Amino acid sequence: MLARKVYVDVTAEFSPEEKITPLSLIWEDGTRYEIDRVLDARQAPSLKAGGAGIRFTCRILGKQSYLWLEENRWFVEAKIR
Repeated sequence: MLARKVYVDVTAEFSPEEKITPLSLIWEDGTRYEIDRVLDARQAPSLKAGGAGIRFTCRILGKQSYLWLEENRWFVEAKIR
């Protein structure tokens, strides 16, 4: 399945130890989604949409989703319609 990159606004917490914790994101239609929990964070590529960076495995509305921090921009994968 192919996907497209969707750049999103993210509210994140940055600790003094340089740990980044995303707290919420705003989808392209303006809907804000709270991130229930960050399950994992690691360097990884986006195999469906291209690009790479820190991939955060998150739980949003009870579902597992990926969120990337690529340089200084956040993105998610979205299905191509």
